[in-house]
Amino acid sequence: MKKLFVLLFLAQIAFSQNQPNPAEKTIIKIVYGGNLNVNEEKFPGAKIFSKTEKGQVRFEHEGMDLWCDRAVLFQERNWVKAYGNVFIQQGDSLEMSSEYIEYDGDTKLAVSKRKVRLQNPDMTLTTDTLYFDRNVQEAYFNTKGIVKDSASTLTSIEGRYFMNKNKYQFQKNVQIDNPEYTVNSAQLDYYTDSKHAYMYGPSTIKGKEYTIFCKRGFYNTVTEKGYFVKDSRIDYDNRIINGDSLYFEKNTNFASATNNIKITDTINKMVLKGHYGEVFKAKDSAFITKRAVAISLVEEDSMYIHGDRLVVTGPETNRVIRAYRNVKFFKTDMSGKCDSLFADNNSGITKLIRRPIMWNGDSQMTGDTIFLISNVKIEKLDSLKVINNSFIVQKDTLGEGYNQVKGQNLYGKFRDNKLYEVDVVKNTEVVYYMYNDSNEFIGIDKTICSAINLTLNNNQIEDITFFTRPDGVIYPDKDLPKNARKLRGFIWRGDERMYSKDDIFDEDDNNLILPVIRGVNNPMDPLQEEERDPQDKASKETLKALPPDKEEKKKLLEQKKKIVVQPDSKKKKVLKKQD
Repeated sequence: MKKLFVLLFLAQIAFSQNQPNPAEKTIIKIVYGGNLNVNEEKFPGAKIFSKTEKGQVRFEHEGMDLWCDRAVLFQERNWVKAYGNVFIQQGDSLEMSSEYIEYDGDTKLAVSKRKVRLQNPDMTLTTDTLYFDRNVQEAYFNTKGIVKDSASTLTSIEGRYFMNKNKYQFQKNVQIDNPEYTVNSAQLDYYTDSKHAYMYGPSTIKGKEYTIFCKRGFYNTVTEKGYFVKDSRIDYDNRIINGDSLYFEKNTNFASATNNIKITDTINKMVLKGHYGEVFKAKDSAFITKRAVAISLVEEDSMYIHGDRLVVTGPETNRVIRAYRNVKFFKTDMSGKCDSLFADNNSGITKLIRRPIMWNGDSQMTGDTIFLISNVKIEKLDSLKVINNSFIVQKDTLGEGYNQVKGQNLYGKFRDNKLYEVDVVKNTEVVYYMYNDSNEFIGIDKTICSAINLTLNNNQIEDITFFTRPDGVIYPDKDLPKNARKLRGFIWRGDERMYSKDDIFDEDDNNLILPVIRGVNNPMDPLQEEERDPQDKASKETLKALPPDKEEKKKLLEQKKKIVVQPDSKKKKVLKKQD
Protein backbone atom coordinates (compact mmCIF):
# COMPACT_ATOMS: atom_id res chain seq x y z
CA MET A 1 0.00 0.00 0.00
CA LYS A 2 2.87 2.36 0.87
CA LYS A 3 4.52 1.63 -2.49
CA LEU A 4 1.30 2.50 -4.34
CA PHE A 5 0.94 5.74 -2.40
CA VAL A 6 4.55 6.72 -3.16
CA LEU A 7 4.10 5.98 -6.88
CA LEU A 8 0.93 8.09 -7.06
CA PHE A 9 2.62 10.93 -5.21
CA LEU A 10 5.64 10.88 -7.53
CA ALA A 11 3.38 10.76 -10.61
CA GLN A 12 1.46 13.78 -9.35
CA ILE A 13 4.70 15.71 -8.85
CA ALA A 14 5.92 14.78 -12.33
CA PHE A 15 2.60 15.82 -13.88
CA SER A 16 2.67 19.14 -12.06
CA GLN A 17 6.19 19.81 -13.28
CA ASN A 18 5.21 19.10 -16.90
CA GLN A 19 2.36 21.62 -16.94
CA PRO A 20 3.27 24.78 -18.90
CA ASN A 21 3.28 28.03 -16.98
CA PRO A 22 0.83 30.68 -18.14
CA ALA A 23 2.49 33.05 -20.59
CA GLU A 24 3.91 36.00 -18.76
CA LYS A 25 2.67 39.35 -19.97
CA THR A 26 5.29 41.82 -21.11
CA ILE A 27 4.87 45.38 -19.89
CA ILE A 28 5.05 48.34 -22.24
CA LYS A 29 8.59 49.68 -21.92
CA ILE A 30 9.31 53.40 -21.76
CA VAL A 31 12.30 54.09 -24.01
CA TYR A 32 12.10 57.88 -23.80
CA GLY A 33 9.50 59.67 -21.69
CA GLY A 34 10.38 63.33 -22.25
CA ASN A 35 8.37 65.51 -19.88
CA LEU A 36 6.42 63.67 -17.19
CA ASN A 37 3.11 64.85 -15.70
CA VAL A 38 0.12 63.38 -13.90
CA ASN A 39 -3.57 64.35 -13.86
CA GLU A 40 -5.42 62.20 -11.35
CA GLU A 41 -8.70 63.95 -12.04
CA LYS A 42 -8.70 63.26 -15.76
CA PHE A 43 -6.41 60.22 -15.98
CA PRO A 44 -6.38 58.53 -12.56
CA GLY A 45 -3.38 56.25 -12.07
CA ALA A 46 -1.79 57.29 -15.36
CA LYS A 47 1.48 58.96 -16.30
CA ILE A 48 1.45 61.64 -18.96
CA PHE A 49 4.50 61.99 -21.21
CA SER A 50 5.18 64.68 -23.80
CA LYS A 51 7.96 65.25 -26.30
CA THR A 52 10.93 67.52 -25.76
CA GLU A 53 13.57 69.10 -27.93
CA LYS A 54 15.47 65.82 -27.76
CA GLY A 55 12.69 64.00 -29.51
CA GLN A 56 9.31 62.31 -29.32
CA VAL A 57 8.02 60.06 -26.59
CA ARG A 58 8.97 56.47 -27.36
CA PHE A 59 7.71 53.09 -26.16
CA GLU A 60 8.71 49.52 -26.98
CA HIS A 61 6.69 46.33 -26.68
CA GLU A 62 7.64 42.90 -27.98
CA GLY A 63 9.37 44.00 -31.18
CA MET A 64 7.18 47.04 -31.82
CA ASP A 65 8.36 50.63 -31.33
CA LEU A 66 5.91 53.52 -30.87
CA TRP A 67 6.70 57.23 -31.16
CA CYS A 68 4.29 60.13 -30.43
CA ASP A 69 4.15 63.76 -29.29
CA ARG A 70 2.14 62.98 -26.15
CA ALA A 71 1.15 59.78 -24.36
CA VAL A 72 -0.99 58.68 -21.42
CA LEU A 73 0.35 55.42 -19.94
CA PHE A 74 -1.74 53.28 -17.58
CA GLN A 75 1.00 51.03 -16.27
CA GLU A 76 -1.25 48.89 -14.06
CA ARG A 77 -3.42 48.08 -17.05
CA ASN A 78 -0.42 47.92 -19.41
CA TRP A 79 -2.24 50.24 -21.78
CA VAL A 80 -1.28 53.48 -23.52
CA LYS A 81 -2.99 56.30 -25.38
CA ALA A 82 -0.75 58.13 -27.85
CA TYR A 83 -1.46 61.51 -29.47
CA GLY A 84 0.07 63.55 -32.28
CA ASN A 85 2.35 62.31 -35.07
CA VAL A 86 2.05 58.75 -33.89
CA PHE A 87 4.42 56.33 -35.60
CA ILE A 88 4.73 52.57 -35.13
CA GLN A 89 7.47 50.38 -36.50
CA GLN A 90 7.41 46.59 -36.34
CA GLY A 91 10.68 45.10 -37.55
CA ASP A 92 11.62 45.95 -41.12
CA SER A 93 8.29 44.92 -42.59
CA LEU A 94 5.67 47.27 -41.17
CA GLU A 95 5.25 50.96 -40.44
CA MET A 96 2.08 52.73 -39.33
CA SER A 97 1.37 56.39 -38.67
CA SER A 98 -1.72 58.21 -37.37
CA GLU A 99 -2.83 61.11 -35.21
CA TYR A 100 -4.00 58.89 -32.35
CA ILE A 101 -3.63 55.31 -31.13
CA GLU A 102 -4.73 53.16 -28.21
CA TYR A 103 -2.61 50.10 -27.50
CA ASP A 104 -3.16 47.33 -24.95
CA GLY A 105 0.05 45.51 -24.04
CA ASP A 106 -1.78 42.54 -22.53
CA THR A 107 -3.98 41.78 -25.54
CA LYS A 108 -1.64 43.34 -28.14
CA LEU A 109 -4.66 45.02 -29.73
CA ALA A 110 -4.37 48.54 -31.16
CA VAL A 111 -6.85 51.09 -32.48
CA SER A 112 -5.44 53.86 -34.68
CA LYS A 113 -7.46 56.92 -35.70
CA ARG A 114 -7.26 59.90 -37.98
CA LYS A 115 -4.98 59.93 -41.02
CA VAL A 116 -3.99 56.32 -40.51
CA ARG A 117 -1.27 55.10 -42.85
CA LEU A 118 -0.08 51.47 -42.81
CA GLN A 119 2.92 50.74 -44.99
CA ASN A 120 5.10 47.79 -45.95
CA PRO A 121 7.54 47.32 -48.86
CA ASP A 122 4.73 46.24 -51.22
CA MET A 123 1.87 48.63 -50.50
CA THR A 124 0.41 51.49 -48.48
CA LEU A 125 -2.99 51.53 -46.76
CA THR A 126 -4.67 54.78 -45.71
CA THR A 127 -7.92 55.01 -43.74
CA ASP A 128 -9.52 56.91 -40.86
CA THR A 129 -9.70 54.14 -38.25
CA LEU A 130 -7.73 50.88 -38.14
CA TYR A 131 -7.99 47.97 -35.70
CA PHE A 132 -4.73 46.03 -35.42
CA ASP A 133 -4.34 42.63 -33.73
CA ARG A 134 -0.63 41.90 -33.28
CA ASN A 135 -1.34 38.37 -32.03
CA VAL A 136 -2.36 37.24 -35.49
CA GLN A 137 -0.87 40.16 -37.44
CA GLU A 138 -4.22 41.23 -38.87
CA ALA A 139 -5.74 44.68 -39.34
CA TYR A 140 -9.33 45.75 -39.96
CA PHE A 141 -11.01 48.96 -41.15
CA ASN A 142 -14.61 49.99 -41.85
CA THR A 143 -14.14 53.69 -42.59
CA LYS A 144 -13.14 53.34 -46.24
CA GLY A 145 -9.62 52.34 -47.04
CA ILE A 146 -7.28 53.11 -49.93
CA VAL A 147 -4.49 50.69 -50.80
CA LYS A 148 -1.78 51.65 -53.27
CA ASP A 149 0.94 49.48 -54.74
CA SER A 150 3.34 50.04 -57.62
CA ALA A 151 0.66 49.77 -60.30
CA SER A 152 -2.84 49.99 -58.84
CA THR A 153 -5.06 51.76 -56.34
CA LEU A 154 -7.63 49.71 -54.41
CA THR A 155 -10.50 51.21 -52.43
CA SER A 156 -13.31 49.74 -50.34
CA ILE A 157 -15.61 50.68 -47.47
CA GLU A 158 -14.51 47.77 -45.30
CA GLY A 159 -11.49 45.52 -45.32
CA ARG A 160 -9.03 43.29 -43.51
CA TYR A 161 -5.30 42.87 -43.99
CA PHE A 162 -3.66 39.51 -43.23
CA MET A 163 -0.01 40.49 -42.89
CA ASN A 164 1.41 36.98 -42.64
CA LYS A 165 -0.29 36.07 -45.92
CA ASN A 166 0.18 39.41 -47.70
CA LYS A 167 -3.55 39.35 -48.31
CA TYR A 168 -6.31 41.95 -48.26
CA GLN A 169 -9.96 41.05 -47.92
CA PHE A 170 -12.13 43.92 -49.17
CA GLN A 171 -15.88 44.28 -48.72
CA LYS A 172 -18.44 46.84 -49.92
CA ASN A 173 -17.88 48.95 -53.03
CA VAL A 174 -14.48 47.48 -53.87
CA GLN A 175 -12.61 49.11 -56.75
CA ILE A 176 -9.20 48.62 -58.37
CA ASP A 177 -7.94 51.44 -60.58
CA ASN A 178 -5.11 50.67 -62.99
CA PRO A 179 -4.05 52.54 -66.15
CA GLU A 180 -5.03 49.44 -68.17
CA TYR A 181 -8.28 48.43 -66.44
CA THR A 182 -10.77 49.02 -63.62
CA VAL A 183 -12.21 46.35 -61.31
CA ASN A 184 -15.43 46.77 -59.30
CA SER A 185 -16.66 44.06 -56.96
CA ALA A 186 -18.99 43.46 -54.04
CA GLN A 187 -16.19 41.61 -52.27
CA LEU A 188 -12.60 40.96 -53.29
CA ASP A 189 -9.47 39.27 -51.91
CA TYR A 190 -6.16 40.69 -53.08
CA TYR A 191 -2.65 39.28 -52.58
CA THR A 192 0.00 41.96 -52.58
CA ASP A 193 2.90 39.68 -53.54
CA SER A 194 1.28 37.88 -56.51
CA LYS A 195 -1.16 40.70 -57.42
CA HIS A 196 -3.92 38.10 -57.71
CA ALA A 197 -7.53 39.14 -57.10
CA TYR A 198 -10.41 36.83 -56.14
CA MET A 199 -13.91 38.24 -56.63
CA TYR A 200 -17.14 37.31 -54.84
CA GLY A 201 -20.55 38.70 -55.69
CA PRO A 202 -21.38 40.93 -58.69
CA SER A 203 -18.07 42.06 -60.22
CA THR A 204 -16.94 43.98 -63.30
CA ILE A 205 -13.52 44.24 -64.96
CA LYS A 206 -13.30 46.93 -67.61
CA GLY A 207 -10.23 47.10 -69.86
CA LYS A 208 -9.53 49.21 -72.92
CA GLU A 209 -10.85 46.54 -75.30
CA TYR A 210 -12.97 44.30 -73.08
CA THR A 211 -15.44 44.22 -70.22
CA ILE A 212 -15.92 41.19 -67.95
CA PHE A 213 -18.85 40.45 -65.62
CA CYS A 214 -19.05 37.62 -63.07
CA LYS A 215 -20.24 36.67 -59.59
CA ARG A 216 -17.16 34.60 -58.75
CA GLY A 217 -13.80 34.97 -60.37
CA PHE A 218 -10.01 35.08 -60.33
CA TYR A 219 -7.96 37.79 -62.04
CA ASN A 220 -4.20 38.22 -62.34
CA THR A 221 -3.85 42.00 -62.29
CA VAL A 222 -0.34 41.83 -63.80
CA THR A 223 -0.86 39.50 -66.78
CA GLU A 224 -4.58 40.32 -67.13
CA LYS A 225 -5.52 36.66 -67.21
CA GLY A 226 -8.65 35.45 -65.47
CA TYR A 227 -11.05 32.63 -64.74
CA PHE A 228 -14.70 33.44 -64.03
CA VAL A 229 -17.79 31.48 -62.97
CA LYS A 230 -21.39 32.21 -61.95
CA ASP A 231 -23.22 34.39 -64.51
CA SER A 232 -19.93 35.20 -66.21
CA ARG A 233 -19.74 37.27 -69.38
CA ILE A 234 -17.09 38.91 -71.58
CA ASP A 235 -17.86 41.82 -73.91
CA TYR A 236 -15.30 41.71 -76.74
CA ASP A 237 -15.86 44.56 -79.22
CA ASN A 238 -18.96 43.38 -81.09
CA ARG A 239 -19.01 39.93 -79.48
CA ILE A 240 -20.60 39.02 -76.15
CA ILE A 241 -19.46 35.74 -74.55
CA ASN A 242 -21.53 34.01 -71.86
CA GLY A 243 -20.91 30.68 -70.13
CA ASP A 244 -20.92 28.79 -66.86
CA SER A 245 -17.15 29.34 -66.75
CA LEU A 246 -14.92 31.65 -68.77
CA TYR A 247 -11.16 31.87 -69.20
CA PHE A 248 -9.56 35.07 -70.47
CA GLU A 249 -6.11 36.20 -71.67
CA LYS A 250 -5.70 39.83 -72.60
CA ASN A 251 -2.21 39.62 -74.16
CA THR A 252 -3.15 36.83 -76.59
CA ASN A 253 -6.67 38.17 -77.18
CA PHE A 254 -8.02 34.74 -76.27
CA ALA A 255 -11.10 33.64 -74.36
CA SER A 256 -12.68 30.23 -73.82
CA ALA A 257 -16.02 29.21 -72.35
CA THR A 258 -17.37 25.95 -70.91
CA ASN A 259 -20.96 24.74 -70.41
CA ASN A 260 -24.07 26.59 -71.61
CA ILE A 261 -22.05 29.04 -73.64
CA LYS A 262 -23.44 31.76 -75.85
CA ILE A 263 -21.46 34.01 -78.19
CA THR A 264 -23.45 36.91 -79.63
CA ASP A 265 -22.36 38.76 -82.77
CA THR A 266 -24.20 42.06 -82.39
CA ILE A 267 -23.26 43.30 -85.88
CA ASN A 268 -24.37 40.28 -87.91
CA LYS A 269 -27.30 39.36 -85.68
CA MET A 270 -25.83 35.92 -85.08
CA VAL A 271 -25.63 33.78 -81.93
CA LEU A 272 -23.38 30.77 -81.34
CA LYS A 273 -24.31 28.25 -78.66
CA GLY A 274 -22.71 25.08 -77.33
CA HIS A 275 -20.93 23.68 -74.32
CA TYR A 276 -17.34 24.56 -75.22
CA GLY A 277 -16.01 27.45 -77.24
CA GLU A 278 -12.92 29.51 -77.97
CA VAL A 279 -12.68 33.08 -79.25
CA PHE A 280 -9.55 34.52 -80.87
CA LYS A 281 -10.16 38.25 -81.00
CA ALA A 282 -7.08 39.18 -83.05
CA LYS A 283 -8.01 36.63 -85.71
CA ASP A 284 -11.72 37.46 -85.63
CA SER A 285 -12.53 33.81 -85.13
CA ALA A 286 -14.57 31.58 -82.85
CA PHE A 287 -14.72 27.83 -82.39
CA ILE A 288 -17.73 25.98 -80.88
CA THR A 289 -18.33 22.32 -80.11
CA LYS A 290 -20.51 20.07 -77.92
CA ARG A 291 -24.12 20.58 -79.08
CA ALA A 292 -22.93 23.51 -81.16
CA VAL A 293 -25.43 25.65 -83.06
CA ALA A 294 -25.20 28.92 -85.01
CA ILE A 295 -28.37 31.01 -85.06
CA SER A 296 -28.68 33.82 -87.60
CA LEU A 297 -31.56 36.03 -88.65
CA VAL A 298 -32.75 35.52 -92.23
CA GLU A 299 -35.81 37.47 -93.41
CA GLU A 300 -37.00 37.96 -89.83
CA ASP A 301 -36.78 34.20 -89.31
CA SER A 302 -34.05 32.32 -87.47
CA MET A 303 -31.76 29.89 -89.29
CA TYR A 304 -30.24 27.19 -87.06
CA ILE A 305 -27.01 25.47 -88.19
CA HIS A 306 -25.66 22.56 -86.17
CA GLY A 307 -22.50 20.50 -86.49
CA ASP A 308 -20.11 18.59 -84.29
CA ARG A 309 -17.82 21.58 -84.71
CA LEU A 310 -18.53 25.16 -85.78
CA VAL A 311 -15.88 27.69 -86.80
CA VAL A 312 -16.70 31.35 -87.44
CA THR A 313 -13.98 33.52 -88.99
CA GLY A 314 -13.52 36.95 -90.53
CA PRO A 315 -14.34 40.54 -89.54
CA GLU A 316 -17.93 41.55 -88.95
CA THR A 317 -18.37 42.69 -92.57
CA ASN A 318 -17.16 39.36 -93.98
CA ARG A 319 -18.14 36.58 -91.60
CA VAL A 320 -17.70 32.96 -92.70
CA ILE A 321 -19.35 30.02 -90.94
CA ARG A 322 -17.94 26.51 -91.30
CA ALA A 323 -19.71 23.47 -89.86
CA TYR A 324 -18.14 20.03 -89.76
CA ARG A 325 -19.57 16.51 -89.38
CA ASN A 326 -23.23 15.64 -88.89
CA VAL A 327 -24.32 19.06 -90.11
CA LYS A 328 -28.01 19.91 -89.94
CA PHE A 329 -29.83 23.17 -90.47
CA PHE A 330 -33.38 24.30 -89.89
CA LYS A 331 -35.52 27.25 -90.84
CA THR A 332 -39.29 27.47 -90.62
CA ASP A 333 -39.72 26.71 -94.33
CA MET A 334 -36.46 24.87 -95.02
CA SER A 335 -34.18 22.24 -93.51
CA GLY A 336 -31.27 20.08 -94.58
CA LYS A 337 -28.35 17.82 -93.77
CA CYS A 338 -24.80 17.31 -95.05
CA ASP A 339 -21.35 16.33 -93.89
CA SER A 340 -19.97 19.88 -93.87
CA LEU A 341 -21.21 23.39 -94.61
CA PHE A 342 -19.65 26.69 -95.68
CA ALA A 343 -21.58 29.98 -95.41
CA ASP A 344 -20.17 33.35 -96.52
CA ASN A 345 -22.14 36.33 -95.21
CA ASN A 346 -20.51 38.72 -97.66
CA SER A 347 -21.33 36.81 -100.85
CA GLY A 348 -24.52 35.27 -99.50
CA ILE A 349 -23.44 31.78 -100.64
CA THR A 350 -24.00 28.71 -98.48
CA LYS A 351 -22.38 25.49 -99.66
CA LEU A 352 -23.56 22.03 -98.54
CA ILE A 353 -20.81 19.43 -99.05
CA ARG A 354 -20.88 15.59 -99.13
CA ARG A 355 -24.22 13.79 -99.32
CA PRO A 356 -26.27 16.96 -98.93
CA ILE A 357 -30.04 16.86 -98.73
CA MET A 358 -32.47 19.74 -98.47
CA TRP A 359 -36.20 20.02 -97.93
CA ASN A 360 -38.24 23.01 -99.03
CA GLY A 361 -41.97 22.78 -98.85
CA ASP A 362 -42.86 19.32 -100.20
CA SER A 363 -39.64 18.98 -102.20
CA GLN A 364 -36.66 16.82 -101.29
CA MET A 365 -33.46 17.74 -103.15
CA THR A 366 -30.17 15.85 -103.24
CA GLY A 367 -26.92 16.00 -105.23
CA ASP A 368 -23.17 15.91 -104.83
CA THR A 369 -23.06 19.57 -103.77
CA ILE A 370 -25.81 22.11 -103.05
CA PHE A 371 -25.39 25.89 -103.16
CA LEU A 372 -27.90 28.28 -101.58
CA ILE A 373 -27.55 31.87 -102.81
CA SER A 374 -28.99 34.81 -100.88
CA ASN A 375 -29.44 38.41 -101.96
CA VAL A 376 -27.30 40.15 -99.33
CA LYS A 377 -28.80 43.57 -100.06
CA ILE A 378 -32.35 42.59 -99.22
CA GLU A 379 -31.29 39.62 -97.04
CA LYS A 380 -33.54 37.13 -98.81
CA LEU A 381 -32.98 33.66 -100.24
CA ASP A 382 -32.65 34.07 -104.01
CA SER A 383 -31.71 30.79 -105.69
CA LEU A 384 -30.07 27.38 -105.40
CA LYS A 385 -27.77 25.15 -107.41
CA VAL A 386 -27.46 21.37 -107.14
CA ILE A 387 -24.32 20.22 -108.92
CA ASN A 388 -23.93 16.64 -110.19
CA ASN A 389 -26.46 13.86 -109.61
CA SER A 390 -29.25 16.29 -108.84
CA PHE A 391 -32.48 14.66 -107.75
CA ILE A 392 -35.74 16.28 -106.71
CA VAL A 393 -38.59 14.25 -105.21
CA GLN A 394 -42.12 15.16 -104.14
CA LYS A 395 -44.58 12.80 -102.55
CA ASP A 396 -47.79 12.58 -104.59
CA THR A 397 -50.34 14.28 -102.36
CA LEU A 398 -53.30 12.48 -104.01
CA GLY A 399 -51.77 9.03 -104.17
CA GLU A 400 -48.99 6.85 -102.89
CA GLY A 401 -46.38 7.55 -105.55
CA TYR A 402 -43.51 10.01 -105.83
CA ASN A 403 -42.94 12.71 -108.43
CA GLN A 404 -39.28 12.61 -109.46
CA VAL A 405 -36.96 14.74 -111.58
CA LYS A 406 -33.38 13.68 -112.14
CA GLY A 407 -30.48 15.24 -114.05
CA GLN A 408 -26.88 16.29 -113.86
CA ASN A 409 -27.42 19.81 -112.50
CA LEU A 410 -30.39 21.65 -111.00
CA TYR A 411 -31.02 25.40 -110.79
CA GLY A 412 -33.86 26.79 -108.72
CA LYS A 413 -35.31 30.21 -107.93
CA PHE A 414 -37.03 31.31 -104.73
CA ARG A 415 -39.82 33.74 -104.12
CA ASP A 416 -40.73 34.39 -100.48
CA ASN A 417 -38.54 31.43 -99.49
CA LYS A 418 -40.51 29.06 -101.74
CA LEU A 419 -39.26 27.43 -104.92
CA TYR A 420 -41.29 28.71 -107.85
CA GLU A 421 -39.11 27.65 -110.81
CA VAL A 422 -36.61 24.81 -111.34
CA ASP A 423 -34.40 23.99 -114.33
CA VAL A 424 -32.80 20.55 -114.59
CA VAL A 425 -30.20 20.06 -117.32
CA LYS A 426 -28.30 17.18 -118.94
CA ASN A 427 -29.57 13.61 -119.01
CA THR A 428 -32.85 14.47 -117.36
CA GLU A 429 -35.49 11.94 -116.41
CA VAL A 430 -39.00 12.41 -115.06
CA VAL A 431 -41.61 10.33 -113.30
CA TYR A 432 -44.73 12.43 -112.79
CA TYR A 433 -48.22 11.52 -111.59
CA MET A 434 -50.73 13.41 -113.72
CA TYR A 435 -54.23 14.57 -112.68
CA ASN A 436 -56.90 16.64 -114.41
CA ASP A 437 -58.51 19.75 -112.98
CA SER A 438 -60.95 17.56 -111.06
CA ASN A 439 -58.03 15.75 -109.41
CA GLU A 440 -58.85 12.60 -111.37
CA PHE A 441 -55.85 10.41 -112.07
CA ILE A 442 -54.73 10.44 -115.74
CA GLY A 443 -51.54 8.40 -115.74
CA ILE A 444 -47.84 8.32 -114.97
CA ASP A 445 -45.59 10.36 -117.24
CA LYS A 446 -42.15 8.83 -117.65
CA THR A 447 -39.90 10.92 -119.93
CA ILE A 448 -36.24 11.32 -120.88
CA CYS A 449 -34.86 14.52 -122.45
CA SER A 450 -31.98 17.01 -122.40
CA ALA A 451 -33.52 19.64 -120.09
CA ILE A 452 -36.65 20.20 -118.05
CA ASN A 453 -38.30 23.31 -116.63
CA LEU A 454 -40.63 23.01 -113.64
CA THR A 455 -42.98 25.67 -112.34
CA LEU A 456 -44.28 25.29 -108.81
CA ASN A 457 -47.19 26.82 -106.96
CA ASN A 458 -47.41 26.52 -103.18
CA ASN A 459 -44.53 24.04 -103.27
CA GLN A 460 -46.37 21.72 -105.70
CA ILE A 461 -45.29 20.98 -109.30
CA GLU A 462 -47.80 22.80 -111.47
CA ASP A 463 -46.30 22.51 -114.95
CA ILE A 464 -43.45 20.62 -116.68
CA THR A 465 -41.78 21.69 -119.92
CA PHE A 466 -39.45 19.32 -121.78
CA PHE A 467 -36.65 20.55 -124.07
CA THR A 468 -34.69 18.90 -126.93
CA ARG A 469 -36.14 15.65 -128.21
CA PRO A 470 -38.14 14.43 -125.27
CA ASP A 471 -38.87 10.71 -125.29
CA GLY A 472 -41.64 9.64 -122.98
CA VAL A 473 -44.85 7.74 -122.41
CA ILE A 474 -47.88 8.36 -120.20
CA TYR A 475 -48.67 5.01 -118.64
CA PRO A 476 -52.01 3.97 -117.18
CA ASP A 477 -51.58 2.92 -113.60
CA LYS A 478 -51.98 -0.78 -114.43
CA ASP A 479 -49.39 -0.73 -117.23
CA LEU A 480 -46.37 0.55 -115.25
CA PRO A 481 -44.80 -1.96 -112.84
CA LYS A 482 -44.03 -0.81 -109.31
CA ASN A 483 -40.27 -1.23 -109.78
CA ALA A 484 -40.36 0.99 -112.88
CA ARG A 485 -41.97 3.92 -111.05
CA LYS A 486 -38.76 4.90 -109.28
CA LEU A 487 -35.79 6.36 -111.07
CA ARG A 488 -32.35 4.94 -110.45
CA GLY A 489 -30.83 6.45 -107.32
CA PHE A 490 -34.24 7.20 -105.77
CA ILE A 491 -34.23 7.28 -101.95
CA TRP A 492 -37.06 8.85 -99.98
CA ARG A 493 -35.61 10.27 -96.75
CA GLY A 494 -38.67 11.89 -95.28
CA ASP A 495 -38.06 10.26 -91.89
CA GLU A 496 -34.82 12.27 -91.61
CA ARG A 497 -36.54 15.60 -92.15
CA MET A 498 -36.43 18.16 -89.33
CA TYR A 499 -39.65 19.90 -88.36
CA SER A 500 -38.34 22.01 -85.47
CA LYS A 501 -35.08 23.53 -84.28
CA ASP A 502 -34.78 20.78 -81.67
CA ASP A 503 -34.63 18.11 -84.40
CA ILE A 504 -31.16 19.25 -85.49
CA PHE A 505 -29.71 17.56 -82.38
CA ASP A 506 -29.34 13.80 -82.21
CA GLU A 507 -29.41 11.50 -79.19
CA ASP A 508 -25.70 11.93 -78.46
CA ASP A 509 -26.09 15.71 -78.42
CA ASN A 510 -29.03 15.55 -76.03
CA ASN A 511 -27.31 13.10 -73.67
CA LEU A 512 -24.04 14.96 -73.27
CA ILE A 513 -22.51 14.69 -69.81
CA LEU A 514 -21.14 18.13 -69.05
CA PRO A 515 -17.97 18.57 -67.01
CA VAL A 516 -18.37 19.81 -63.47
CA ILE A 517 -17.31 23.43 -63.24
CA ARG A 518 -14.74 23.79 -60.50
CA GLY A 519 -14.79 26.83 -58.30
CA VAL A 520 -12.15 29.52 -58.18
CA ASN A 521 -9.20 28.01 -56.32
CA ASN A 522 -8.36 30.67 -53.76
CA PRO A 523 -5.38 29.59 -51.62
CA MET A 524 -7.10 31.09 -48.58
CA ASP A 525 -10.76 31.10 -49.50
CA PRO A 526 -12.71 33.81 -47.63
CA LEU A 527 -15.57 31.38 -47.25
CA GLN A 528 -13.43 29.62 -44.65
CA GLU A 529 -14.57 30.85 -41.28
CA GLU A 530 -11.20 31.71 -39.79
CA GLU A 531 -10.48 33.85 -42.82
CA ARG A 532 -13.83 35.56 -42.67
CA ASP A 533 -13.38 37.05 -39.20
CA PRO A 534 -9.80 37.07 -37.94
CA GLN A 535 -10.75 38.91 -34.76
CA ASP A 536 -12.46 35.76 -33.53
CA LYS A 537 -8.95 34.64 -32.60
CA ALA A 538 -9.12 37.06 -29.71
CA SER A 539 -11.13 35.73 -26.76
CA LYS A 540 -13.84 37.59 -24.92
CA GLU A 541 -11.42 37.99 -22.02
CA THR A 542 -9.01 39.73 -24.36
CA LEU A 543 -11.74 42.06 -25.53
CA LYS A 544 -12.56 42.93 -21.96
CA ALA A 545 -8.97 44.02 -21.53
CA LEU A 546 -9.38 46.71 -24.17
CA PRO A 547 -9.11 50.37 -23.14
CA PRO A 548 -11.88 51.58 -20.85
CA ASP A 549 -13.39 53.55 -23.72
CA LYS A 550 -16.88 52.05 -23.80
CA GLU A 551 -17.70 53.31 -27.27
CA GLU A 552 -14.53 51.81 -28.76
CA LYS A 553 -15.12 48.51 -26.99
CA LYS A 554 -18.71 48.46 -28.22
CA LYS A 555 -17.66 49.08 -31.84
CA LEU A 556 -15.11 46.28 -31.82
CA LEU A 557 -17.57 43.86 -30.24
CA GLU A 558 -20.09 44.76 -32.94
CA GLN A 559 -17.51 44.04 -35.60
CA LYS A 560 -16.80 40.64 -34.04
CA LYS A 561 -20.46 39.70 -33.95
CA LYS A 562 -21.14 41.01 -37.41
CA ILE A 563 -23.37 38.82 -39.57
CA VAL A 564 -21.85 38.26 -43.00
CA VAL A 565 -23.94 37.43 -46.07
CA GLN A 566 -22.06 34.85 -48.12
CA PRO A 567 -21.95 35.75 -51.84
CA ASP A 568 -23.06 32.23 -52.80
CA SER A 569 -25.96 32.02 -50.36
CA LYS A 570 -29.21 33.86 -49.82
CA LYS A 571 -29.18 33.00 -46.11
CA LYS A 572 -27.38 34.90 -43.43
CA LYS A 573 -25.20 33.08 -40.97
CA VAL A 574 -23.17 34.00 -37.95
CA LEU A 575 -19.60 32.94 -38.39
CA LYS A 576 -18.12 30.84 -35.63
CA LYS A 577 -14.58 30.11 -34.70
CA GLN A 578 -13.28 26.75 -35.88
CA ASP A 579 -11.31 24.51 -33.55
